[in-house]
Amino acid sequence: MNTQQTLDQLRSLKLHGMAKAYEAARSLPVHDQVSGDPLIAQLVESECHYRKEQTTKRYLQQSKLRYPAHLEQVHCNAQRNLTREQLMSLADGGFIDRAENVLITGYTGCGKSYLACALARQACSLGYRTLYFGFNRFIEQILQSKLDGTFVKLLDQIERTRLVILDDFGLQPLDATTRIALLQILEDRYAKQAIIVTSQLPVSKWYDVINDPTLADALMDRLTANAHRIELEGDTLRRKKS
Repeated sequence: MNTQQTLDQLRSLKLHGMAKAYEAARSLPVHDQVSGDPLIAQLVESECHYRKEQTTKRYLQQSKLRYPAHLEQVHCNAQRNLTREQLMSLADGGFIDRAENVLITGYTGCGKSYLACALARQACSLGYRTLYFGFNRFIEQILQSKLDGTFVKLLDQIERTRLVILDDFGLQPLDATTRIALLQILEDRYAKQAIIVTSQLPVSKWYDVINDPTLADALMDRLTANAHRIELEGDTLRRKKS
């Protein structure tokens, strides 16, 4: 079997990473080519790397992140009340495996959403399915799914997702429909899946946003139990960029 036939068979088997590596290996001068076990090891490693890249790419597309953020671009300093150690403690995705939430608060423009998206992008690269929701859009999606009969399907999708981001929580008080839906979601995910919530309001003010004492206790208990809290400080980053 010649090289082209081998490449065609690898591609027909959807071993695209292996095909690319094999083609590269065979394009080298004869005295530089490897064979036998080293070549097989190289091909398998290339295929694993290719599949991981494709999974990450697919998860990023599905996540609909607001920003193309990266952890290495997140500013950590005393003025922001964010340390590199705090960031690195979340970077390995362990909080997702332990189903721990991350609550990020701070003034508008201080980088809450960017930080949440950077953590979500890292989660995608580690192989965790992720979904991003701006909270106002999240409310609209809940109401629409109630109308068109897809609410249970939405709940199932959210329940299966390893990491969910609810961005800009608290811009307006929750109505009864949203409170109940959010309680269902948190109940489904409690001690099973992780959530990142960002808000301009401190956590102590979230009770007022929920706007129902009984449900507020239930919601806040599920949100804050074993949660990591990051309280960003400092001037708006948008003003600095402008």
